[in-house]
Amino acid sequence: MEPLLLKSPYTVANMARPTNRRGTDFGLRLAEARKAAGLTQQLLAEKLGVSQQMVDYYERRARNPSADFVRRAAALLNVSADVLLGAPQPKVKRGPPSEWEKRFSAIKELPRDKQREIQNVVDALIAKAG
Repeated sequence: MEPLLLKSPYTVANMARPTNRRGTDFGLRLAEARKAAGLTQQLLAEKLGVSQQMVDYYERRARNPSADFVRRAAALLNVSADVLLGAPQPKVKRGPPSEWEKRFSAIKELPRDKQREIQNVVDALIAKAG
């Protein structure tokens, strides 16, 4: 009698999600935050105390990540758990630009040499005040 494994249409190679398919929403947000932090999957795994395969699983296949993983990953990646979980972020309504913002905008419009002159004056004033 042949082993059941040989008759099965499933193999280790086809059990994983193909890499050309889109990851889960959580996984995409996790990968984006990881890359923004300048970390590889391996480095993130080491910092979290898990395997690289576990990070790959969370980025590509996990639909319901554990609360502990989300909390630890968010803290390590310097984002909120809400960001990783895709909770709607409140829109910050800005008021009119401050006087300083107006000044900086005007300075940005000046030629580079004039910007450097202003920078030198400001640096000198800061050094004198400090």
